[in-house]
Formats: sequence, C-alpha cells, structure tokens
Amino acid sequence: MLRTIARLAAALLFAASTCCHADANVGEAAPDVVLGVTQTGNSVRVSDHPGKVVVVSFWASWCAPCRKELAILEGLQVEGKGSLQVIAVNIEDRELFKKAAQLLGEMHVLLVNDRNERSQKAYGVKAIPHMVIVGKDGRILGAHKGYGEDALAGIVDEINRALAPASANSEHLEKP
Repeated sequence: MLRTIARLAAALLFAASTCCHADANVGEAAPDVVLGVTQTGNSVRVSDHPGKVVVVSFWASWCAPCRKELAILEGLQVEGKGSLQVIAVNIEDRELFKKAAQLLGEMHVLLVNDRNERSQKAYGVKAIPHMVIVGKDGRILGAHKGYGEDALAGIVDEINRALAPASANSEHLEKP
C-alpha cells in the first residue's frame, strides 16, 4: 500500500513538473503564454496575431547566429506584407535587452524580453538560437533548436512555404 501511494505521489509530481515546461511540438497549438514584454511594457503573445504566420525566435546579444538571423528575419517581416509576424524574444536581463534593442534601432520585428523565463519554459528553450514557426491556424509547423548559420536558408524556405497560399502548398506536395 505504501509503495502504491509513493508511486502515485511520484507520478503526480512528474505530471505537475511537466505541465508547464513541456517542449512545444510540431502539430500542437502554440503555447498561449506571454512571450515577453516590449520596451514600452506591452505584453506579446502568439495569439495576438490571428491568421498570420508567426515566427518566434529566442535570441541573446552575445549569440552570433542570433544576430545574423535577426537581420534575415527583419527582411522577411518587411516582405511578409502583413501576413507574417516575427517575435524576437530576448532571453537576457531587462537592462541588457534595452541596450541591445537601442543598438538595433527601429525594426519591424517585435522585440520582446522574457524577463521571467515563462515563454522559454513553455517552448522548451534549452539553447539558442531556438525558433518556432507557427502557422496561420495557431499550430506549430516547425521547431529549430541550436542551429548554425548554414541552416538559415532552409529555415527561410520553410517560412516562405508557410506563407504560401494553401493551394500552392498542396500543389507543391502533390508534385512528384
């Protein structure tokens, strides 16, 4: 009886520890957590951008691939013409985020700071760069973890496919 209670308690502890810290998986709905806060103090969520492809990119100022990626994502944001929203989630402390955002200047991507690490935990961020591509339906289309600069071209292609009209995607899939 004591073993059964101990096993039950262990199972409950495991379930409680995994409920809010699970990795975001392809095909699942994107976690609806505050990704971070802008320089002006506004909270940002994926669900704030219904009907758009949302790219959530976790970054830090000291991460060279992240800095290169930000420039590429800025270009995609501009070219996305309203059907794409890039949310660049800085994982550093608030003061470093503010300095980095000032150095970056005005950007079209949303720069936010995850000061309480809630979005990092919800999206399973253990290393950066870490990017999640969310489809127009709010479901995760792709997740990329700890990649290098050589992977960026393929990731850009993946984002462009997500932005393509549904008929173009199905035609692409049907061709041999």
